Amino acid sequence: MTKTGLDNFAARAAVSVVLAENIAPSAAEILTRAGISDVRQLPRAIGATEVGELANTHVLGIRSRTRVTSALLEAAPELVAVGCFSVGTNQVDLDAARARGIPVFNAPFSNTRSVAELTIGEIVMLLRRILPRSSSAHAGGWDKSADGSFEVRGKTLGIVGYGNIGAQLSNLAEAMGMRVIFFDLTDRLRHGNTEPSDSLDALLAESDVVSLHVPQTPVTAGLMNAARIRAMKRGAYLINNSRGTVVDLDALAAALKEGRLRGAAVDVFPVEPKSNDERFVSPLQGIENVILTPHVGGSTEEAQDRIGSEVARKLAEYVETGSTLGAVNFPQVQIPPRQGGVRFLHVHRNVPGVLGRVNAAIARRDVNVAAQYLQTDGALGYVVVEADAPPPDLAGILAELRGIEGTVRARVIQVRG
Repeated sequence: MTKTGLDNFAARAAVSVVLAENIAPSAAEILTRAGISDVRQLPRAIGATEVGELANTHVLGIRSRTRVTSALLEAAPELVAVGCFSVGTNQVDLDAARARGIPVFNAPFSNTRSVAELTIGEIVMLLRRILPRSSSAHAGGWDKSADGSFEVRGKTLGIVGYGNIGAQLSNLAEAMGMRVIFFDLTDRLRHGNTEPSDSLDALLAESDVVSLHVPQTPVTAGLMNAARIRAMKRGAYLINNSRGTVVDLDALAAALKEGRLRGAAVDVFPVEPKSNDERFVSPLQGIENVILTPHVGGSTEEAQDRIGSEVARKLAEYVETGSTLGAVNFPQVQIPPRQGGVRFLHVHRNVPGVLGRVNAAIARRDVNVAAQYLQTDGALGYVVVEADAPPPDLAGILAELRGIEGTVRARVIQVRG
């Protein structure tokens, strides 16, 4: 059973927050406005040497470089929530956090526009061979020619993964006169004149440009292998702004060197430098008409500001109300606002009898229950019990709730009037 020394989140000045990796200032601003005064901002990722700084931390905010492992969670016994200021959550051991009753929040939509705009820019630059011509001009050359330079209008864009980014990209591409097709494993609402392909192979065979926008899963690992790259239309272009494990870079490099593909743009890599000081190495380096960017698809000031605001709001809401709406590893309970009273929050293994014992612990002390919210998700359950006023034996109730067999975490929030 996990216990936290921070029993009462009403004293928000006592809440300790660490925001690592230069998270946008909007995050600290929102947390401070929520009444949290102890917000520490670190420019670096949390590594082995920094773990000691988390001993008394209640809320941790990270980007992509910090790895939230079981060992890190063990070193942060007071931790009650993790915010991933990013689209993905691959940097967190979600099962380990879940087992400790720690919800993990992220920002799945905030950088959608930034990634879609980068992809559009890359399509234009690849088809016009801007990168090699720019490099030549910088070196004193003058490559004024129409050879190998094409308009975007009328070309077919194949989008693999028609989620938030893929759909946004399709709108922009159609506005530029492209024909857009897509392939997704789930049925998706089509935007504009976009049409689904019957299969990934069918999409690859007819697309002039293939753009990947899929999550990192066992299914997508190595999705664009040597065979699928060979299945692409000869003279096509490949763009990967999704996850680094999706494309076989050696196979892509071979196809580019042989001239089977005209160009590529890659923003994500299977192994990426841990800092800006570490050297980047890729088999795509030195190949003409290849755009390599250092995982900056969502790195615009606007996107980072939106991500900072979105994740910080979710963390502040969890601290203030116990709401877990938007958590990726936790039962999602949305709690409406109320004036005054207390909330008992109980995270437990999803086994029979726990809810009855939670209610009994509160009822035997003559507490008037105003509302109750319960949600289960697989092996985990989360119940929030609201009382009209703080009972005299608040500490006794909390101790009994923590003593219930199957309890993962229990705490109480005094609601501000």
